Parts: sequence; C-alpha cells; structure tokens
Amino acid sequence: MRWLLDQGLPLGAVDLLKSAGEDAVHVSEVGMSKSTDELILNHAFKDGRIVVTLDADFHALLARSGDKGPSVIRFRMEGMTAKPTATLILEIAEKFGAHLHSGCVLSCDEERVRLRKLPIG
Repeated sequence: MRWLLDQGLPLGAVDLLKSAGEDAVHVSEVGMSKSTDELILNHAFKDGRIVVTLDADFHALLARSGDKGPSVIRFRMEGMTAKPTATLILEIAEKFGAHLHSGCVLSCDEERVRLRKLPIG
C-alpha cells in the first residue's frame, strides 16, 4: 500500500514501513509539513496514498466534500513512537486492506477501530 503520514506522526515509522515492503512517505519529506489539510488530501488522492493522521479535520473534510477518496486513518492516541505506529498501520492494512483500497475513513483508539465507507453521507 501507499502511505502518507501526516505531521505529528513519527518520521521513523516511514523507514519501518519501507523495511516491511510498504511505500510510505512523511509530509515533511514531500515539502508539505506546513500545508493545509485540503492540500494534503489532494496530494494523497493524486498520488494514490492513504493518509495517516492524528487530525480529525481530514474526516470532516471528506464528509463535507462527499469525495470517494483518499482513504484516511485517524489515530486517536498521541505520543506513539515509530515502532508502535508502523506496527498499527500494518495491522490495519492487513485487517482493512480491501476497505482502504475502495475508500474509507478509519478512526482508531486503544480499544477499537471504527470504519465508514466513502463517500460519507
């Protein structure tokens, strides 16, 4: 899968994802560390990437727009280091890969993962 990790997620998770065979970049690596959420979504859509973020705004933007992509995973836990971040992304990819490919938003906390298919509404 192709991943775009948002600001606030550890840059080191990208290297761990790459070593697991994933195609991953961090917004800071593509000059988007200060970009708006709309620009990041647009970049991810054009580049065929799944956004991974701590920011609830991405889900809200997709709900308002009615767009069918890109898929977005929101982590509702902060302070995660690189290894747990990469591990959780890989677990989500394994369990929800088909949904991520077809377009969805996922919200993940310590206890559960909630999924909504795109478009929302």
